[in-house]
Amino acid sequence: MKEKIRKYDFKEGLPQEFEIIDFDFLFNEFSEEIKKPHRAEFYQILWFQKGSPTHLVDFNPIKTKPNSLLFVNKNSVQVFDNKTKFKGKAILFTDNFFCKTETDTKFLRGSILFNDLLSISQIQIPKNSAIIETTFELLETELKNAKDNYQSDLLQNNLHNLLMHCERERRKQDFIEFKKDANLEQALFFKTLLDDNFVKNKKVSFYCQKMHLTPKRLNQATSKIFGKTPKNIIDDRVLLESKRLLSHTNESVKEIAFSLGFEEPTNFIKYFKKHNKKTPIEFREEFNLA
Repeated sequence: MKEKIRKYDFKEGLPQEFEIIDFDFLFNEFSEEIKKPHRAEFYQILWFQKGSPTHLVDFNPIKTKPNSLLFVNKNSVQVFDNKTKFKGKAILFTDNFFCKTETDTKFLRGSILFNDLLSISQIQIPKNSAIIETTFELLETELKNAKDNYQSDLLQNNLHNLLMHCERERRKQDFIEFKKDANLEQALFFKTLLDDNFVKNKKVSFYCQKMHLTPKRLNQATSKIFGKTPKNIIDDRVLLESKRLLSHTNESVKEIAFSLGFEEPTNFIKYFKKHNKKTPIEFREEFNLA
């Protein structure tokens, strides 16, 4: 029987909201949890050192390669492969840990690693370059030290360096670049606001007010970057969450409707069918048969 999608906050009691975990430890301690659909309130950098598992993120089966990195944004629904043997490590960190300044927040929000507009970011670590692995090792070494007044900044600085090295490498590997301008910044900010507010706020006017933009200006930004109107993007976000809940939980359509902010289940059913050409029940049944 399906359960609710488990949502995990960052582990309490650690010196920093930053952790490096071996995959072996994950499978030994949390085997059942990670093999089921789950989501986390923190960012994850998954380093698949050996083996080529298929990692599932929001309905996207991602075939990994040995010595590759996968960047999973917070709140993504993911499932670890339990049929393929593989080795590796994971870096886990929160907004609270990384975003010490407004500049940090802007960097993370605009990073192509966690905000790749066309796909989920992954990179192959080059054989002739040790910089990424060396920076990773610096993080591991510092994390073993006792916490003092310097540790948080040292870890954050090295993580920042790691992300920049990974961004540089990502741009070399089949990446479509977007011009960094007001359109990109506003489109990404809209996406961030949407993730935090789509359950209660599904109208474009709410986001325009929050961003101090006219509907026309927001439409220009999202159309340029995403090729979609703000309303289309809002619908996509609501539908993604709908599909997550229909596919990975046993919640009733009524429960899902209310959890997504619909006042009546019939409104949700009409909304879902309008955009998917099938009812929520039909979608769930097809997914279960797949």
